Amino acid sequence: MTALDGKVALVIGVANTHSIAAGCAQAMADAGADIVMTYIDATAKPYVQPVAEAVGAKLLLPLDVEKPGQMEAVFAAVKARWGRLDILVHSIAFCGAPDLHGRVTDCSAAGFAQAMDISVHSLIRAARLAEPLMHAGGTILTMTYYGGEKVVDDYNIMGPVKAALEAVVRDLAVELGPQQIRVNALSPGPLRTRAGSGIAHFDALIDAARDRAPEQALVTIRDVGEVAAMLASDGARCVTGEVVHVDGGLHVRA
Repeated sequence: MTALDGKVALVIGVANTHSIAAGCAQAMADAGADIVMTYIDATAKPYVQPVAEAVGAKLLLPLDVEKPGQMEAVFAAVKARWGRLDILVHSIAFCGAPDLHGRVTDCSAAGFAQAMDISVHSLIRAARLAEPLMHAGGTILTMTYYGGEKVVDDYNIMGPVKAALEAVVRDLAVELGPQQIRVNALSPGPLRTRAGSGIAHFDALIDAARDRAPEQALVTIRDVGEVAAMLASDGARCVTGEVVHVDGGLHVRA
């Protein structure tokens, strides 16, 4: 048996083969889990479909978290097929370019609200829907970044957004703990994903991370996926409310 044999994992946020969520889906599939994946719309589906095929996803469903009813439909499909959910991977973040590239001081109310809704409140909504399906306990994972702990140049408003996400992780861990549902955040180092490429001067951020990390190497989506699979396994049953850094030790440097 492998670590996740018999478990059902819903992975939200795969954009393409380079996504962190794709690395999580692959690692969890390799560990024996049945995978359910989502795509945001018909335009995105051709980029997500190859990942779904590679991991042998049992279901591939549309999910735009800004569209009412779509998230409920995804969880209903999981319930109809398995009657339960063991693992939820939430890997969604968004901020419009004008607010992402501007100062926090100048962030618009609308841009801030949208970034918080998509990046943070969607986790709360997903956890609420997952709770009744995790009747035997389960694991909820989300993705954060060091910019939620310290000010990272050019990360701008996403720093406060990720800080809020990490606070939500702690609250969910406490509230869902009695049901044996664990909630953790993974904090990968900089990765060349579609989301990362939207950050100004991202190449410089990548180079600095490689030079300053104790291991002097960049992490990969596979690295992140393997840690996610570990946290989803029964061996990590006492780990909850944590921000787990997967960055080659970069976060320990001053």
